[in-house]
Amino acid sequence: MPNSESEAGAETAAQLRGRRVLLVIAGGIAAYKCLDLIRRLRENGAHVRCILTRAGAEFVTPLSVETLARQAVYTDTLALTEDSEIAHIRLGQEADIVVVAPATADIMAKMAHGIADDLATSTLIAADKPTLLAPAMNTRMWRHPATERNRARLEADGVSFVGPNDGPLAEGESGPGRMAEVPEIVAAIVDVLGARAGPLAGLRVLVTSGPTYEPIDPVRFLGNRSSGKQGHAIAAACAEAGADVLLVSGPTQQPAPAGVETVRVETAEEMLAACERGLPVDIAICAAAVSDWRAAAPQDQKIKKPRRGEGQDRGAPTLDLAENPDILATLSARGPKRPRLVIGFAAETEDVEANAAAKLAAKGCDWILANRVAEGAVFGDDENVIHLLTRPGEGAAPAVERWPRMSKAEVAVRLVQCIAEVLSSDAETA
Repeated sequence: MPNSESEAGAETAAQLRGRRVLLVIAGGIAAYKCLDLIRRLRENGAHVRCILTRAGAEFVTPLSVETLARQAVYTDTLALTEDSEIAHIRLGQEADIVVVAPATADIMAKMAHGIADDLATSTLIAADKPTLLAPAMNTRMWRHPATERNRARLEADGVSFVGPNDGPLAEGESGPGRMAEVPEIVAAIVDVLGARAGPLAGLRVLVTSGPTYEPIDPVRFLGNRSSGKQGHAIAAACAEAGADVLLVSGPTQQPAPAGVETVRVETAEEMLAACERGLPVDIAICAAAVSDWRAAAPQDQKIKKPRRGEGQDRGAPTLDLAENPDILATLSARGPKRPRLVIGFAAETEDVEANAAAKLAAKGCDWILANRVAEGAVFGDDENVIHLLTRPGEGAAPAVERWPRMSKAEVAVRLVQCIAEVLSSDAETA
């Protein structure tokens, strides 16, 4: 147990750092406390998204909530995310925990009976993440048999509660029904999220994923077949292991993993810039298939093929290429911001282990996960066969661990286990 306020604060920050909290603000005078709740959560490193119900907007303004959360506030049932997905599905998927404060008798009743008639209730029904309610209502409403039945049903469904407290109410009465204070709600959030503490808790992990697209003109680009499945699976596994994860993703159809801060980019230069902004990190895992080359002079207009009869040379245009930045080598370079562990991937069509060993030496990273991509294998598939090459010491030949064929999700979990074992061993010998 922490023995001082500063230690307690550090413990809270460690539990909340990088966590994604979806806050549903319902209608009630206690809604004003949510502004302080947002501030406290952000101070402790949490990312906060907010849904403001129509009744909630009668007590706090969308502008106030948006200013404190530094995120767009969601109010409309048909609101679309930036990826054009229905908000009530995406918001729940991307959260680590859903908090309803104040939780009114109305919203509790709708949750208990599966009613989804606005964005807030639709999201609550669709979410499969831990849910915490902070009830606030008149004492008579709280003690009403219907409310007691609804609470019992919600608790049976796994919903957690904090409060209500006993004290003076807005109506001039006194009794149970007062919304829990902000520090109590923060502590309850930490308690609920505590179940997710894992072997990577307290560590920040950077993961790159997917391809990069290097524009030739507004229509064409240089790219590759990477689907992003493996990188996204690794980011999800690291988050499940308790890490604070930054995922830098090239163009891919993979959804952002829950609880993972995701930055979407297109080009190698954009990916490197996003990675460098995310430093320092404890672990960097470069799973992206970054294009080695880009067009030296991308055209502003579509390159046209000459029409017949124009008397022009119908040969293909010449494309001058420039070398892209080497993200893995950049992150592996010695310096104060170098991660403790830098892991790269090698997609090879032949001599998998020999080429991966050469890449391990050339890039200066600590581990390489190599796989064979000949004849279209791996890219877009759900399975992978990994050769893990690690550097046992300066000048020593890399050690090779050959994994059996397994799903990409299983590869991600095994990689996390390897990382946890190495870091635990380093801590014991430090």
